[in-house]
Amino acid sequence: MKGIATIIAVAALLTACSSSGVLRIAGQGSFAVGGTVLTDTAGRKYHGDHAYVFYQKPAGARPYPLVFAHGVGQFSKTWESTPDGREGFQNIFLRRGYAVYLVDQPRRGNAGRGTESVTITPAFDEEVWFNRFRIGVWPEYFDGVQFSRDPDALEQFFRQMTPTLGTVDFDVYSDAYAALFDSIGPAVFVTHSQGGPVGWQTLLKTKNIRGIVSFEPGGGIPFPEGQVPEEGRVLTLSRKTEGVEIPMTVFMEYTKVPIVVYYGDNLPETDERPELYEWTRRLHLMRRWAEMLNRLGGDVTVIHLPEAGLHGNTHFPMSDLNNADVAELMAKWLHDKGLD
Repeated sequence: MKGIATIIAVAALLTACSSSGVLRIAGQGSFAVGGTVLTDTAGRKYHGDHAYVFYQKPAGARPYPLVFAHGVGQFSKTWESTPDGREGFQNIFLRRGYAVYLVDQPRRGNAGRGTESVTITPAFDEEVWFNRFRIGVWPEYFDGVQFSRDPDALEQFFRQMTPTLGTVDFDVYSDAYAALFDSIGPAVFVTHSQGGPVGWQTLLKTKNIRGIVSFEPGGGIPFPEGQVPEEGRVLTLSRKTEGVEIPMTVFMEYTKVPIVVYYGDNLPETDERPELYEWTRRLHLMRRWAEMLNRLGGDVTVIHLPEAGLHGNTHFPMSDLNNADVAELMAKWLHDKGLD
């Protein structure tokens, strides 16, 4: 009887742990992937330009892991705990049964061993990013914005920014991500901001991307030669154009997997504040991109979150105050596309 009582007690404990939200991790670890090796004239080696990956696999994981790519000036912290201390997409999707792979792209964060000489100088630009990331117009927050007004949250947000240790090189980034997908097998790519163009390029370098979820992508949007819309030819604040031309045969690769794109709130329809309107133009451009691909047999959905009933989101929907609702929207898309 004592043995049976023990078994019942253990079962009750496990049930309690599950209902109280305790995570059961079947495996976790970290590794470097991709990169290159330099050799000097004396034959000495230097390993660099790899990505750093931290992964967790829950018990009974779903078939397709989620690979998370951060954006400009960020690293994998984007997907971890939110600036105000709540669970981010890392834990939210672990609880939903997905294995998660959080990546620091080459020359960023834990993957800072780049292959170029670089000098880092402090840039006093935090107020600029406050605006460009659509938290508000410094020092005022937008009305109804889904970002905590606790000063400690803003302190944490600014401290999750990190420099790029070398030049921006999307080939280097996408090579490393492609090596990751080739290593782990079929998975879903979840990208953010500058990670958007990384995702578009990575798709062309591996056969293991089963779908792409892109939060507020910016830059490097591929269009068939001669078919870049006007919005894609305008110079951005970074003095670059958003659209890039590729052969139609290559463009057709984007019709082969389901893709969903999300943009948040506070997107003005006038260019009085260019740092805000830039995101409006990107939303319009991505809608043109989706229309073009869907006419060719693709499966691309562009969602403006306010139109889906989610209001006040910044450039970081994955860590906003309503990130659980954003995750629910993403989880439904994954289910609808057979990726769960």
